[in-house]
Amino acid sequence: MNVLSVAYPLLPAGPDAGGGAEQILSLLDRGLTQNGNQSIVIAAEGSCVSGELIATPAVRGEITEDLRRAAQKNHLCHIEGALTRYPIDQIHFHGLDFHQYVPETDVPMLATLHLPLAWYPDWIFSASPTRLNCVSRTQAAERGLPFVENGIDLERYAAVDGEREHLLWLGRICPEKGVHVALEVAHELDMQIVVAGPVHRFREHEAYFREKIQPLLDCKRKYIGLVGVAQKVNLLRKSICLLIPSLVKETSSLVAIEAAASGLPVVAFRAGALPEIVEDGVTGFVVDSQAEMAIAIRRIRDISSEICRARANVRFDARRMVDDYLKLYAAR
Repeated sequence: MNVLSVAYPLLPAGPDAGGGAEQILSLLDRGLTQNGNQSIVIAAEGSCVSGELIATPAVRGEITEDLRRAAQKNHLCHIEGALTRYPIDQIHFHGLDFHQYVPETDVPMLATLHLPLAWYPDWIFSASPTRLNCVSRTQAAERGLPFVENGIDLERYAAVDGEREHLLWLGRICPEKGVHVALEVAHELDMQIVVAGPVHRFREHEAYFREKIQPLLDCKRKYIGLVGVAQKVNLLRKSICLLIPSLVKETSSLVAIEAAASGLPVVAFRAGALPEIVEDGVTGFVVDSQAEMAIAIRRIRDISSEICRARANVRFDARRMVDDYLKLYAAR
């Protein structure tokens, strides 16, 4: 099978990417290649893929609306070019704005909705030429759509060992992720916390970091920027627990899955699919407020690292995810 995977135009895809959609695309690209399929990926320059990369120009400077529109137009040109060059059997979109660069073609198309459904234009659910799928049961239930539960490369993640040093927050630095809540909890408990992840060049993201995050940083509360897989694995091994104080409906949570695979408990807000990913009292705690998050951290030793790893091995293998997508492709 020849699969054309199309990433969000403004961010590179790969195992070290800062966004979940880009990481899932990378895992799917690798799995397709390992299974003997041809994988072609359209993504920003700097992407790392196992198949063949069709690179679009990297974004430089602040991401403006004009730049966004130009990137979408360029993406459509590359998709149309790929359709003339390769015998594509399936197009698979992963970007929030996929509806802006859907080509006119008879090739079957699928769009994975990695973000909250309310963030997409309503018309795609009735008039889009693409099929749609979700990434968790919770998300899919909103519209009665099929879903493929996210997976990770379980072999990359090692068990927690040695002295646990700090709390951890890991992800994109933006308002909806509630990074400031994690920092405020760390201050309240007088505990160390490491915050890791990219600040993308969106004006509102940079303003959030400058106004809400930087004032909360000090010698115990540190921001270390974007981390690759190896550094992420090391952080997960040395942390007391992972905090996910999301302020929007999460569709899944790769970082919660990675934590479980590392034997690391998670304390998460009851937001979207997080209670589906984090099993309350088993792989962590699901809470309803900042105050409850602080209380749950004090109980974190009640969670077994061995059970966390066992649950991750049962549920979140990337090979299962790839097989599920191949079945979804075939069910057209």
